[in-house]
Amino acid sequence: MSLAPLAERMRPQNLDDYIGQTHLVGPGGVLRRMIESGRVASFILWGPPGVGKTTLARIIAKSTQSSFHTLSAVTSGVKDVREVIDLCRRDAQSMFAKGRPILFIDEIHRFSKNQQDSLLGAVEQGVVTLIGATTENPSFEVIRPLLSRAQVYTLKPLDEAEMQRLLDHTLAADSVLAGRTVDVRSTVALFRYAGGDARKLLNILELLEQSTPAGKPIVIDDAYVTDNLQQNPQAYDKGGEMHYDIVSAFIKSVRGSDPDAALYWLARMIAGGEDPEFIARRLVILAAEDIGLANPNALLLANATFDALHKIGMPEGRIPLAECAVYLATSPKSNSAYIGIAAALAEVERSGNLPVPLHLRNAPTSLMKKLGYGTDYLYSHDYPGHFVRQQFMPDAIRGTRLWNPADNPAEQILAQRQHDRWG
Repeated sequence: MSLAPLAERMRPQNLDDYIGQTHLVGPGGVLRRMIESGRVASFILWGPPGVGKTTLARIIAKSTQSSFHTLSAVTSGVKDVREVIDLCRRDAQSMFAKGRPILFIDEIHRFSKNQQDSLLGAVEQGVVTLIGATTENPSFEVIRPLLSRAQVYTLKPLDEAEMQRLLDHTLAADSVLAGRTVDVRSTVALFRYAGGDARKLLNILELLEQSTPAGKPIVIDDAYVTDNLQQNPQAYDKGGEMHYDIVSAFIKSVRGSDPDAALYWLARMIAGGEDPEFIARRLVILAAEDIGLANPNALLLANATFDALHKIGMPEGRIPLAECAVYLATSPKSNSAYIGIAAALAEVERSGNLPVPLHLRNAPTSLMKKLGYGTDYLYSHDYPGHFVRQQFMPDAIRGTRLWNPADNPAEQILAQRQHDRWG
């Protein structure tokens, strides 16, 4: 009888065996508290592939003795959603029902607005507990009414200690590997290729086991791992998840001003079946984060690329994607806006909710005007050059510099303009 894949054989059945996400399922974690109370609210799990989103949903259903229904956003339509909600409604009314039925939707970011709308009533009425899983930022991909009804929890890649725990547990507990001699000499390459992805780590282990003749020890060292993965470049990616290593190479090639490498990694993503809108979103982020004020037209082109992709689709969409990738790679670079907002957020975290100076406050009522709201505000357009010096920062951090222009021609013009204004 053929065995299930290693990643399936090692799927945890309870929280005690679950590795990672201690901020959610560790002692006092919000999801652990939900499970222990038996009252599970709807939520969305956001994180990269292989960090336990599906497993966690199954554990919650099992622990609360709830019926568990699944939909894939890739293959399901509105009709499928309605059918499974009707099934959940019957389950909830059953005399054997204990916990509220759980509806797990994988890749919920791929659901259209209409599909997401079809979930609202059932979630609102408590017919189902919705658990969604996504690798994309729900703020952009999930409709606002659904987000207001479901908390978002962020899952993290496994760290090195957690991957070591997973490796040790697998070597001891799996029936196949426990029957083999495993010589662990170095885990550097193994953990690097896994990249915090538990499924990828287990798939690499399975590849090493299958590549080693019976009777010989399975050697885990950097050379053997690297050699096997180079000979079988896709063998450890059986689930077809987004290839974050290739995405990383693409981003770094654009940031590093290498259009040839950018085109190569773009082609690898397209050939590998990557979601083209995922690529377009990364180009928009790149334009703002890495080109920024050095060439503001980059963000315009990236947005136009995203729009063009929506209008024409693939395969023709590869052309504007390539155009944008080359343009961004060859543009001057600046991350001053990225650094500036990070500095501003750090200042807010440090100094808290500082009061707005009185002259900047809105004064819609007579009482507010009497209290001095808006008094002494200087309207910039009433002055030469549409500028007049006045204080805009809170008193406690007056004079704080958060944006520092980079040394590219475009930002040096902005810097000179600011110097002329403020000195």
